[in-house]
Amino acid sequence: MGPTASGKTALALAIAQHFQGEVVSCDSVAVYRGMEIGTAKPTPAERVLVSHHLIDIANPGEPCTAGDYSRLARQAIAAIAVRRHLPVVTGGTGLYLRALLDGLFAGPQRSEPLRERLRDRESARGAGWLHRILTRIDPASAAHIHPHDQPKLIRAIEVTLAGRRPQSEAWQQGRDPLTGYRILRLGLDPGRAALYARINARAAAMFEAGLVEETARLHALYGDVAPLNSLGYRQARAVLNGQMKVAQAIAGASQGHRNYAKRQMTWFRREPGVLWFEGFGDDAIVRSQALARVAAELPSQL
Repeated sequence: MGPTASGKTALALAIAQHFQGEVVSCDSVAVYRGMEIGTAKPTPAERVLVSHHLIDIANPGEPCTAGDYSRLARQAIAAIAVRRHLPVVTGGTGLYLRALLDGLFAGPQRSEPLRERLRDRESARGAGWLHRILTRIDPASAAHIHPHDQPKLIRAIEVTLAGRRPQSEAWQQGRDPLTGYRILRLGLDPGRAALYARINARAAAMFEAGLVEETARLHALYGDVAPLNSLGYRQARAVLNGQMKVAQAIAGASQGHRNYAKRQMTWFRREPGVLWFEGFGDDAIVRSQALARVAAELPSQL
């Protein structure tokens, strides 16, 4: 685990190659097909080297909730274990990781009439209205959901209203934690200045690689779907709509990813028993230290 652009994919590949492992992605946007440039997915060549799971499993117009992810990731991990390979979970979506490891409560069913009313209110009252409502009724959940993440905001409000208690409280009951595995948590914590420099460079590289064109293709196929409101794609859409120049979009995406990295670290710092490495996942020293720690933890028969 670790913030965006910290080299999680590189370290996961190194571990998987060294210990006959398979990678299970833990990224809420990488699950969607066609979203290649803006998600920094493993390259096709990397996916040939090591088997990857939970990438490209849904179209951008299809919902993929934390519950969906947890169920599918657990199935993938079980199948990997049957093959006597090492499951290596990697990604930066803290909610999905929590759903996988700690389980989810049995929340209420979706209410499309309520969801439609909430979307209409947000449209009428302006961006940020949903987040303000959630802050009022469940500040703990609101603190961990981005103000522009409409699907998560609507779900949190829906759960809170249906259950007559904050979603953050409901989370504490009725979970189904992952059992039957020894879990080793490895975290990447590169220095802030170096991380921000890499984030800025990656944002610029995404636009140079054709993020605006990719966004246009996806919008033509699927319309105004929620995944196209994620970081990078949101700024690319602003370019397409004439609201931003490319340079402004790059600056906006860079700032958004830097802010996201802060929120990720706040979330991951609460994970228990994380072994933190002060560097990037593609640093030779970090890679060597991580491989040594994994080797020390593995059962001899694997």
